[in-house]
Amino acid sequence: MSHVSCPDTALVLTAGLGTRLRPLSYVRAKPAVPLAGKTVIRRILEWLGAFGVRQVVLNLHHRPETIAAEVGDGSDLGINVRYSWEQPILGSGGGPRRALPLLGRETFLIINGDTLTTVDLHALAAAHAQSRAMVTVALTRDRDPKRYGGVALDEDGGVASFVPKGSAARAGHFVGVQIVQSAAFNGVPDHVPAESFADVYSKLRASRPGSVRGFVCDAEFYDVGTPAEYLTAALAIARCEGRHDVHRGHGSIVDPSSHLVETIVWDDVVVERGCELVRCIVADGVRIPQSRRFTNAAIVRAHGRIPAVGERLMGDLLIGEIPPAHVT
Repeated sequence: MSHVSCPDTALVLTAGLGTRLRPLSYVRAKPAVPLAGKTVIRRILEWLGAFGVRQVVLNLHHRPETIAAEVGDGSDLGINVRYSWEQPILGSGGGPRRALPLLGRETFLIINGDTLTTVDLHALAAAHAQSRAMVTVALTRDRDPKRYGGVALDEDGGVASFVPKGSAARAGHFVGVQIVQSAAFNGVPDHVPAESFADVYSKLRASRPGSVRGFVCDAEFYDVGTPAEYLTAALAIARCEGRHDVHRGHGSIVDPSSHLVETIVWDDVVVERGCELVRCIVADGVRIPQSRRFTNAAIVRAHGRIPAVGERLMGDLLIGEIPPAHVT
């Protein structure tokens, strides 16, 4: 099966509201957050490009300018990037339906814009072609039921059921990578929000048994769903790439007398003298006053926002809590 190449076209789902990443997603869309020197979306596009993907569509809704500013037309990455605009947001099933005219392919990849993985896309494409499935989703064997739902397969590799989060039932972990036939979305009305697994694929499985299948692999997987997951992923990738700092953005100034440990600093940040930041994420344009100490904190400019649960105001800063490293 190794001679089968992956499709040259992909849809990357980047329209999400990033609710779990708040307060950081008030500032940037989740795919536009920096991860050890590069934004998530640029890492995804580089990975796709390495497999020969040359046509990519990004769907946009929340903070679209932060994604477009990072990617543009994709020419510097050797990829032709176009955008599918959504108003209202159409979900993981409605988004692909809206993007079909831009994709213009019978077979294409769908990639979640908030995850990084090392799935072999050629192997995925070979499995998809051999089975003649409508949808093939990439799964890893290990799953943390407290954090993730799962996908249970039958003996032939078909999707048997979708296992909810919290269930200890044996299931694979979906790593945000799929290969699909465009016809899988033909029954989805345009302009109508829909979810892929709950709506589109459940109906497809019922009408065409065996048409939704799993591809089980040993790929690595990094999630940036929450501030804690984002920080964990950034630290792990920085270590793998031999970086001494997790990330320090453009135009940011950190006084030499301040001490930063496992801390991500975005663009145009000022950290004044005598500060200590441990396991923090400091978003664009934040100024940390002198001698302040923060631990396990996601820090953004408040801009008049009312704190949600787990957040607090400190002057013109909005502080979100990040669970300590040992908490999962």
